Amino acid sequence: MGRAITLGAMFYFYILRCKDRSLYCGSTNNLEKRLKLHNTGKGSAYVKSRGGGEIVYSESFDTLGDAMRREVEVKKWSKAKKEKLLNTHNNETN
Repeated sequence: MGRAITLGAMFYFYILRCKDRSLYCGSTNNLEKRLKLHNTGKGSAYVKSRGGGEIVYSESFDTLGDAMRREVEVKKWSKAKKEKLLNTHNNETN
């Protein structure tokens, strides 16, 4: 039986906008470190091939499993639906 990793840490689902304007979804326990890895070509082949990017959206979760489930859910969405999520979020934070 699997065990949830918590140890008092926070886990994140994030969306990164690549330099070519495409979107990449991921999960991590450290957004700053993950962004640095992406922008130095050590994060993912997809982001590396697009020259890096910036994290434009994130959600926090208590477990890595929950963050990864959200990642899988959003990855299945069309780009238009992801952009709508980003636009809604930006309107709520402004």
